[in-house]
Amino acid sequence: MSGSAAVVPNTPPTAPPTVTRGGRGSWVGGGVLLLVVVLLAAVVPYAVTLGALSSLVMLFALVILGTTWNLLAGYGGMVSVGQQAYVGVGGYALIQLADAVGAPPWAAVLAAGLVGAAIALPTSYLVFRLAGGYFAIGTWVVAEVFRLVTMQIDGLGGGAGLTLSAFRGTDRVERVAFVYWFALALMVAVVLGTYLLMRSRVGLGLTAIRDDRVAASSLGVAVDRGRRLVYVAGSAGAALAGALVALSTLGVTPGSIYSVNWTAAMIFIVVVGGIGTIEGPLVGAVLYWALQQALAPLGTWYLVVLGAVAVAVVLLAPRGLWGLVAGRYQLFPTTHHVRQGAVGAIAAPGTGR
Repeated sequence: MSGSAAVVPNTPPTAPPTVTRGGRGSWVGGGVLLLVVVLLAAVVPYAVTLGALSSLVMLFALVILGTTWNLLAGYGGMVSVGQQAYVGVGGYALIQLADAVGAPPWAAVLAAGLVGAAIALPTSYLVFRLAGGYFAIGTWVVAEVFRLVTMQIDGLGGGAGLTLSAFRGTDRVERVAFVYWFALALMVAVVLGTYLLMRSRVGLGLTAIRDDRVAASSLGVAVDRGRRLVYVAGSAGAALAGALVALSTLGVTPGSIYSVNWTAAMIFIVVVGGIGTIEGPLVGAVLYWALQQALAPLGTWYLVVLGAVAVAVVLLAPRGLWGLVAGRYQLFPTTHHVRQGAVGAIAAPGTGR
C-alpha cells in the first residue's frame, strides 16, 4: 500500500437504547377497556333484565376470584386448591356484619375482605410448612376444616346456613342495581390494584420468586414475606368475592359457599385465560361465565364440556388464550422493553461516504 493511506470506515455512534413500558397497543387496549367499563356502568343496567344483572354480578365475582388466584399461582408460585375456605369466610362474615352488627352492606363487604385477610395471616404459618403437592392438599384440608367448624356453630345456622335480612323492605330493583354497581366498582378496583402491585418493586420480587425461589433469595428478595403477602391478598380477594355472592343471593349454606367448585372455577379461569398475566383471568372469566350460561340447560354435563375446553386449550395453547396474542398486545404493561437505537450507515472503504 505504498503511496496511499488506508481509509478508515466512518461509523456514526449508535443512538442510546430506550426503555419503554407498553406502547400504542396498550393505550388503545386501555381505551377499549375503559369504554367497556363505562358501558357496563351507564348503559347495561338500563338495557337488560334484573336476572341478567344478577348474572353479571357473578361474572364480576369470577373476575375477582381469577385475578386473586392468579396472584397465588401465577406470581407467587403457590397452587392452592382450598381458596373456597375464604369464599365461605367472606359470605358468612358479610351476613354477620350486616345483620348482627348493622353495618351498611357495602361496608360489610369490604370488612368481610379484611376478615378473610385476618384469618389467612395465621393460617399461612401453617400451610407454608408444606410445599408443592403437599401445599395444595393442605389448603384443601384447611377449607374442609373451615366448612366443618362452620356447620357446628349454631349461631351460623349450622348445616342450614344463614339468610341475609339487611335488604328487608328494600325495593328489588334498587337492591339489584346497588349490588350490580358495587360489584362492578369492586372488580375494577381489584384488577387495577393487582396491576399497580405488579408494576411495583414488590411485583418484581414476586416474579423472581415465581421463577426461582432460591435465586431470588440469593439476590436479597424477601421470599417468605412476599409469598405471605400474596397469600393474604389472594385470600382477601376470595373473601370479597364470597361476600358479593352472598350479597347477590341473599344467603349462604356451607355446602354451596365452601364448595370446591369455586376453586375449580378459579383454576379453569386462570389456566385457560393465561396464567401469570393480568389479562388472562379477564379472558378466562368471561369464557367460563359464557359457557356456564350457555350450557346451564345441560345440567352437570356442562362440567364435561368445561373439562374438554380446558384440555384443548392446555394442549393447543399452553400459555392460555391470552398467550396467543400477548406478544403483540399488552393491555396491562408490567414489564419493560429495551429498544436498541438505530445504527447509522457504515461507510464503505474508499468511497468517501
